[in-house]
Amino acid sequence: MAEKKIRLRLDKLTKIYHTPEGEFEAVHEVTLEVQDREFLVLLGPGHCGKTVLLNMIAGMETPSSGSFYLDEKEVRGSHGAVGMVFQKTGLMPWKTVMQNVELGPKMAGEDKKTRRERAKKYIDLVGLSGFENSYPSQLSGGMKQRVGIARAYTNNPEILLMDEPFGALDAQTRYAMEDELIRIWEQEKRTIIFVTNNIEEAAYLGDRIVLFSECPAHVKEIYEIDLPRPRNNVDPNFLHIRQVIAANTDLAL
Repeated sequence: MAEKKIRLRLDKLTKIYHTPEGEFEAVHEVTLEVQDREFLVLLGPGHCGKTVLLNMIAGMETPSSGSFYLDEKEVRGSHGAVGMVFQKTGLMPWKTVMQNVELGPKMAGEDKKTRRERAKKYIDLVGLSGFENSYPSQLSGGMKQRVGIARAYTNNPEILLMDEPFGALDAQTRYAMEDELIRIWEQEKRTIIFVTNNIEEAAYLGDRIVLFSECPAHVKEIYEIDLPRPRNNVDPNFLHIRQVIAANTDLAL
Protein backbone atom coordinates (compact mmCIF):
# COMPACT_ATOMS: atom_id res chain seq x y z
CA MET A 1 0.00 0.00 0.00
CA ALA A 2 1.35 3.44 -0.95
CA GLU A 3 2.34 5.71 1.91
CA LYS A 4 -0.06 8.60 2.40
CA LYS A 5 1.18 12.06 1.48
CA ILE A 6 1.75 14.52 4.32
CA ARG A 7 -0.19 17.66 3.45
CA LEU A 8 0.60 19.71 6.56
CA ARG A 9 3.34 19.39 9.17
CA LEU A 10 3.60 21.35 12.41
CA ASP A 11 6.96 21.46 14.17
CA LYS A 12 6.95 22.61 17.81
CA LEU A 13 4.44 25.36 17.05
CA THR A 14 4.13 27.69 20.05
CA LYS A 15 2.16 30.87 20.74
CA ILE A 16 2.89 33.22 23.65
CA TYR A 17 1.00 36.46 24.25
CA HIS A 18 2.60 39.34 26.12
CA THR A 19 0.09 41.05 28.40
CA PRO A 20 0.34 43.69 31.15
CA GLU A 21 0.07 40.81 33.64
CA GLY A 22 2.95 38.94 32.01
CA GLU A 23 3.39 36.19 29.45
CA PHE A 24 0.48 33.90 28.58
CA GLU A 25 1.26 30.73 26.65
CA ALA A 26 -1.73 29.54 24.61
CA VAL A 27 -0.07 26.80 22.53
CA HIS A 28 2.99 24.80 23.59
CA GLU A 29 5.24 23.04 21.08
CA VAL A 30 2.58 21.30 19.00
CA THR A 31 4.14 18.80 16.60
CA LEU A 32 1.74 17.08 14.23
CA GLU A 33 1.47 15.64 10.73
CA VAL A 34 -1.78 15.89 8.75
CA GLN A 35 -2.28 13.55 5.82
CA ASP A 36 -3.66 14.48 2.44
CA ARG A 37 -7.47 14.09 2.31
CA GLU A 38 -7.59 13.27 6.01
CA PHE A 39 -10.44 14.30 8.29
CA LEU A 40 -8.52 15.29 11.41
CA VAL A 41 -10.33 16.37 14.58
CA LEU A 42 -8.74 18.56 17.25
CA LEU A 43 -10.53 17.77 20.51
CA GLY A 44 -10.05 19.64 23.76
CA PRO A 45 -11.65 21.88 26.37
CA GLY A 46 -12.87 25.34 25.47
CA HIS A 47 -10.36 28.19 25.47
CA CYS A 48 -7.41 25.78 25.46
CA GLY A 49 -5.67 27.15 22.36
CA LYS A 50 -7.22 25.10 19.55
CA THR A 51 -8.54 28.21 17.77
CA VAL A 52 -5.16 29.91 18.17
CA LEU A 53 -3.57 26.89 16.50
CA LEU A 54 -6.00 27.15 13.57
CA ASN A 55 -5.29 30.86 13.26
CA MET A 56 -1.55 30.17 13.03
CA ILE A 57 -2.12 27.53 10.34
CA ALA A 58 -4.28 30.03 8.43
CA GLY A 59 -1.62 32.73 8.69
CA MET A 60 -3.89 34.96 10.78
CA GLU A 61 -1.51 34.82 13.75
CA THR A 62 2.27 34.53 13.85
CA PRO A 63 3.84 31.70 15.87
CA SER A 64 6.11 32.77 18.71
CA SER A 65 8.36 29.85 17.83
CA GLY A 66 8.26 26.70 15.77
CA SER A 67 7.23 26.37 12.16
CA PHE A 68 4.77 24.68 9.83
CA TYR A 69 5.00 23.29 6.34
CA LEU A 70 2.53 22.81 3.49
CA ASP A 71 3.66 20.09 1.11
CA GLU A 72 7.05 20.25 2.86
CA LYS A 73 7.50 23.95 2.07
CA GLU A 74 7.80 26.22 5.09
CA VAL A 75 5.01 28.80 5.35
CA ARG A 76 5.43 32.23 6.88
CA GLY A 77 2.70 34.85 7.07
CA SER A 78 -0.63 34.86 5.25
CA HIS A 79 -1.31 32.45 2.41
CA GLY A 80 -4.24 31.22 0.36
CA ALA A 81 -3.93 27.49 0.93
CA VAL A 82 -6.66 27.20 3.56
CA GLY A 83 -10.32 28.05 3.91
CA MET A 84 -12.04 28.63 7.24
CA VAL A 85 -15.53 27.92 8.54
CA PHE A 86 -16.45 29.45 11.89
CA GLN A 87 -19.24 28.91 14.43
CA LYS A 88 -20.41 32.41 13.53
CA THR A 89 -20.60 32.32 9.76
CA GLY A 90 -19.90 36.02 9.21
CA LEU A 91 -22.26 36.14 6.23
CA MET A 92 -22.93 39.61 4.91
CA PRO A 93 -26.64 40.21 5.61
CA TRP A 94 -27.09 42.57 2.66
CA LYS A 95 -25.78 40.02 0.18
CA THR A 96 -27.61 37.00 -1.22
CA VAL A 97 -26.41 33.41 -0.84
CA MET A 98 -24.78 33.58 -4.28
CA GLN A 99 -23.12 36.92 -3.54
CA ASN A 100 -21.75 35.63 -0.22
CA VAL A 101 -20.42 32.42 -1.75
CA GLU A 102 -18.75 34.08 -4.75
CA LEU A 103 -17.20 36.92 -2.73
CA GLY A 104 -13.67 35.49 -2.44
CA PRO A 105 -13.16 34.84 -6.16
CA LYS A 106 -14.80 38.18 -6.97
CA MET A 107 -12.35 40.04 -4.73
CA ALA A 108 -9.51 38.10 -6.38
CA GLY A 109 -10.62 39.46 -9.76
CA GLU A 110 -12.04 36.26 -11.23
CA ASP A 111 -14.48 36.80 -14.08
CA LYS A 112 -18.17 36.62 -13.25
CA LYS A 113 -19.04 33.57 -15.37
CA THR A 114 -16.25 31.39 -13.95
CA ARG A 115 -16.79 32.32 -10.31
CA ARG A 116 -20.58 31.94 -10.53
CA GLU A 117 -20.30 28.51 -12.09
CA ARG A 118 -18.04 27.37 -9.26
CA ALA A 119 -20.19 29.04 -6.61
CA LYS A 120 -23.29 27.34 -8.05
CA LYS A 121 -21.50 23.98 -7.96
CA TYR A 122 -20.89 24.29 -4.21
CA ILE A 123 -24.28 25.81 -3.44
CA ASP A 124 -25.79 22.73 -5.07
CA LEU A 125 -23.32 20.44 -3.28
CA VAL A 126 -24.37 21.71 0.17
CA GLY A 127 -28.05 21.24 -0.69
CA LEU A 128 -29.07 24.88 -1.19
CA SER A 129 -30.11 24.79 -4.83
CA GLY A 130 -32.96 27.27 -5.24
CA PHE A 131 -31.73 29.53 -2.43
CA GLU A 132 -29.17 31.45 -4.49
CA ASN A 133 -31.15 34.69 -4.22
CA SER A 134 -32.12 34.32 -0.56
CA TYR A 135 -30.64 36.53 2.15
CA PRO A 136 -29.09 35.23 5.42
CA SER A 137 -32.06 36.52 7.43
CA GLN A 138 -34.26 34.08 5.48
CA LEU A 139 -32.12 31.04 6.38
CA SER A 140 -32.04 28.71 9.38
CA GLY A 141 -28.86 28.22 11.42
CA GLY A 142 -28.02 24.99 9.61
CA MET A 143 -28.58 26.60 6.21
CA LYS A 144 -26.25 29.47 7.12
CA GLN A 145 -23.54 26.96 7.99
CA ARG A 146 -24.07 25.32 4.60
CA VAL A 147 -23.49 28.71 2.98
CA GLY A 148 -20.30 29.08 5.02
CA ILE A 149 -19.06 25.68 3.83
CA ALA A 150 -19.93 26.48 0.20
CA ARG A 151 -18.13 29.82 0.49
CA ALA A 152 -15.00 28.15 1.84
CA TYR A 153 -14.93 25.49 -0.89
CA THR A 154 -15.51 28.07 -3.63
CA ASN A 155 -12.15 29.61 -2.73
CA ASN A 156 -10.48 26.29 -3.72
CA PRO A 157 -8.58 25.69 -0.46
CA GLU A 158 -6.12 22.83 -0.12
CA ILE A 159 -7.14 22.46 3.53
CA LEU A 160 -10.44 23.36 5.18
CA LEU A 161 -10.20 24.58 8.79
CA MET A 162 -13.44 24.34 10.78
CA ASP A 163 -13.67 25.97 14.22
CA GLU A 164 -16.61 24.41 16.11
CA PRO A 165 -18.91 25.15 13.15
CA PHE A 166 -21.90 23.29 14.61
CA GLY A 167 -21.46 24.35 18.23
CA ALA A 168 -24.37 26.81 18.22
CA LEU A 169 -26.84 24.45 16.51
CA ASP A 170 -29.48 22.36 18.26
CA ALA A 171 -28.71 18.64 18.54
CA GLN A 172 -30.96 17.50 15.69
CA THR A 173 -29.56 20.08 13.27
CA ARG A 174 -26.00 19.31 14.38
CA TYR A 175 -26.42 15.59 13.66
CA ALA A 176 -27.81 16.41 10.21
CA MET A 177 -24.94 18.80 9.49
CA GLU A 178 -22.35 16.22 10.56
CA ASP A 179 -23.80 13.78 8.02
CA GLU A 180 -23.84 16.50 5.36
CA LEU A 181 -20.23 17.41 6.05
CA ILE A 182 -19.09 13.79 5.71
CA ARG A 183 -21.00 13.49 2.43
CA ILE A 184 -19.33 16.64 1.07
CA TRP A 185 -15.89 15.58 2.30
CA GLU A 186 -16.24 12.14 0.70
CA GLN A 187 -17.13 13.82 -2.59
CA GLU A 188 -14.46 16.52 -2.52
CA LYS A 189 -11.76 14.60 -0.60
CA ARG A 190 -9.93 17.67 0.65
CA THR A 191 -8.10 17.73 3.95
CA ILE A 192 -10.26 18.93 6.85
CA ILE A 193 -9.06 20.01 10.30
CA PHE A 194 -12.11 20.25 12.57
CA VAL A 195 -12.13 21.70 16.09
CA THR A 196 -14.63 20.53 18.72
CA ASN A 197 -14.98 20.00 22.46
CA ASN A 198 -17.56 17.22 21.94
CA ILE A 199 -16.24 13.64 22.20
CA GLU A 200 -19.15 12.08 20.31
CA GLU A 201 -18.81 14.57 17.45
CA ALA A 202 -15.06 13.92 17.27
CA ALA A 203 -15.53 10.14 17.11
CA TYR A 204 -18.33 10.42 14.55
CA LEU A 205 -16.34 12.61 12.14
CA GLY A 206 -12.63 11.95 12.48
CA ASP A 207 -10.17 9.61 10.82
CA ARG A 208 -7.93 10.59 13.73
CA ILE A 209 -8.56 12.57 16.89
CA VAL A 210 -5.86 14.74 18.44
CA LEU A 211 -6.68 15.22 22.12
CA PHE A 212 -5.36 18.47 23.59
CA SER A 213 -4.60 19.36 27.17
CA GLU A 214 -5.85 22.34 29.11
CA CYS A 215 -4.14 25.63 28.27
CA PRO A 216 -1.41 25.88 27.13
CA ALA A 217 -2.56 23.47 24.44
CA HIS A 218 -0.25 20.58 23.74
CA VAL A 219 -0.91 17.17 22.23
CA LYS A 220 -2.00 14.77 24.95
CA GLU A 221 -2.94 11.75 22.84
CA ILE A 222 -3.74 10.80 19.23
CA TYR A 223 -6.46 8.24 18.48
CA GLU A 224 -6.89 6.35 15.20
CA ILE A 225 -10.62 5.87 14.57
CA ASP A 226 -10.78 2.66 12.57
CA LEU A 227 -14.54 2.48 12.10
CA PRO A 228 -16.41 2.16 8.80
CA ARG A 229 -18.56 4.99 7.48
CA PRO A 230 -21.36 5.87 7.86
CA ARG A 231 -20.80 5.53 11.59
CA ASN A 232 -23.38 4.46 14.11
CA ASN A 233 -23.21 6.30 17.43
CA VAL A 234 -24.90 3.44 19.30
CA ASP A 235 -22.60 0.74 17.88
CA PRO A 236 -20.62 -1.00 20.68
CA ASN A 237 -17.28 -0.23 18.98
CA PHE A 238 -18.22 3.44 18.69
CA LEU A 239 -19.27 3.57 22.34
CA HIS A 240 -16.01 1.90 23.36
CA ILE A 241 -13.97 4.59 21.57
CA ARG A 242 -15.99 7.28 23.33
CA GLN A 243 -15.28 5.70 26.69
CA VAL A 244 -11.55 5.33 25.98
CA ILE A 245 -11.26 9.02 25.10
CA ALA A 246 -13.47 10.11 28.00
CA ALA A 247 -11.19 8.27 30.44
CA ASN A 248 -8.33 10.55 29.35
CA THR A 249 -10.11 13.91 29.64
CA ASP A 250 -12.65 15.83 31.71
CA LEU A 251 -14.76 16.56 28.63
CA ALA A 252 -18.35 15.37 28.80
CA LEU A 253 -19.52 12.47 26.67
